[in-house]
Amino acid sequence: MSGGFAERVDAALADPILKLAVERTAGTAEAKRTLAIDAFADFEAARDRAAAIKDHVIANLGGYLERFEANAVAAGAVVHWARTSQEACDIVIGLCKAAGAKSVARSKSMLGEEIGLPHALAEAGITRVETDLAEHIIQLSGERPSHIIWPAMHKTREQVSVLFKANHRDPHTEETIAAMAESARRHLREGMLAADVGICGANFLIADTGAVCTVTNEGNAELSLVPPRMQIVTAGIEKIVPSMGHAVHMLRMLARSATGAPLTQYTTFYTGPKRPGDRDGPEEMHIVLVDNGRTAMREDGLAEMLRCIRCGACMNHCVVFRQIGGHAYGGTYPGPMGAVLTPAIDGLAANRDLPNACTLNGKCQEVCPVRIPLPTLLRGWREKSWREGLEPKATRAGIGLWAWAARRPRLYRTATATALTALRLLGRTGWLSNVPLAGGWTRHRDLPKPAAESFMAQYKKGQRQ
Repeated sequence: MSGGFAERVDAALADPILKLAVERTAGTAEAKRTLAIDAFADFEAARDRAAAIKDHVIANLGGYLERFEANAVAAGAVVHWARTSQEACDIVIGLCKAAGAKSVARSKSMLGEEIGLPHALAEAGITRVETDLAEHIIQLSGERPSHIIWPAMHKTREQVSVLFKANHRDPHTEETIAAMAESARRHLREGMLAADVGICGANFLIADTGAVCTVTNEGNAELSLVPPRMQIVTAGIEKIVPSMGHAVHMLRMLARSATGAPLTQYTTFYTGPKRPGDRDGPEEMHIVLVDNGRTAMREDGLAEMLRCIRCGACMNHCVVFRQIGGHAYGGTYPGPMGAVLTPAIDGLAANRDLPNACTLNGKCQEVCPVRIPLPTLLRGWREKSWREGLEPKATRAGIGLWAWAARRPRLYRTATATALTALRLLGRTGWLSNVPLAGGWTRHRDLPKPAAESFMAQYKKGQRQ
C-alpha cells in the first residue's frame, strides 16, 4: 500500500475484505486475552513488576549489555554491535558471505523487518526462506507484515488458498486450514534443512547467562536454527533482562497478552554454539545487538517505550487499527506502539500523521502488560510536531480560531448551541451521513445525532438539581 497516510487509510477503509480479516484475528485475540487475564491472579501486581523490571534494565542498560556480552562470549558466541540498521545488515550479510551461504532460513523477527534485512539479503543474492507460516504468506505475496504477532492477519483463508496453489509445488487439495498448513510444511521443510545459515530475532536476552530466548507458536525457530552450521541472532538492545527468573516473569506476561495462552507452544533458550558431546546445533553462533535509535529514545523522553515486549495487545484493542489494519501506518510497527516508534526510528516530519491518528481513548495503555503510557507519549509527539511547525497551515489556523473563540466563553457557548441545532437538523433520521468540514469522518461512517444540549449545559443543569 503506497501513497501518504491519508491515501493509505482511504484505501483500507474502502476494502471490506480487510476489515473482515482484521476483525477475525484481533477480535479473537481480544476475547482470549480477557479470559487469560481473568484467570491470572494478581495480574495488576504482575504488570507492576514487569514494568519495574524493564525500567531497571533501561536505567542500567550499559552494565547489563556488558554482562550479557561477557557471558555470551564465555559460552562460545560472538557478539557484534550495530549502531544503525545499515550497520546491522552489513554485519549479517558479511557473516553470510564469509560462510559461503547461498540460502538462509529466517524465523520471524520484527527487528529484522525494522533494519531491512529481507531486502539486504535479496540485494546480496542470498535466497531467504521465511519459516514462520504467516511470514511465508507475506513473502509469497510480496507484502510487508501487517501485525507484529500475526503478520498476515490482513489475509483471509480464501486468499491464502489461492496464493499457495499458485506457488507450492505440491499444494493442498482440500479447502481446510489443516490442509493448507500441511502444504506449507511440505514446501518449507526442504528449504529449512538445506539452509547454510539460520537467522532469528530474540524475545529476551538473559544477562547472567548470555542466553537468547525465542518464542514461537510453530516450532519453526528450532528447525531453522539448529540444523544450519551458523546461527545469527539480531536483537534490539532493549531486549535484555537480568536473569532467568526475570525472563520467566516476562514470558508469562507476553504469552497471555499476545495470544491469551498461559505459555507459548515453543519457548527455547540458546546458549552458545554446539559443544563437544552435543548431538546437534550450529557450529557458530553470532549475536548482533542493534541500537538503531534506542539510545536516543532513552535520552529524548521515550524511555518508557523501551519497555515494550512486542505482544501486540495495544493494536488488538485499538479502535483505529481495527478499522484500517497495519499497512496503513506505513512503517514496520503498526498500531499505537507503531505510532510512537515510527517517528522515533524514521523521523517525525515524515510521520507526523501517526500520533494524530489516535482517539486517545487510553485502551492501549489499559491493556499493556508493562504499563507503557502510550497516550501520553503520543501527545508528546503532537506537541513536538506543533512546536517544530510541522502541522499544516490549515490545521494551525483552525486551532487558532478555536482558541480565539474558547477565550470568549459567551461567544463559544453561542457558537456551540448554533452548531448543535444545525447538526440535529441535518440528522433528522438519528444519524449524520454528511457534516461540513468533517468529510474525513463521514465518508466512511455515519455519526450519531448529537444531544440537544452541550455537555457543559447538561452539567450545569445537573448541578442545579
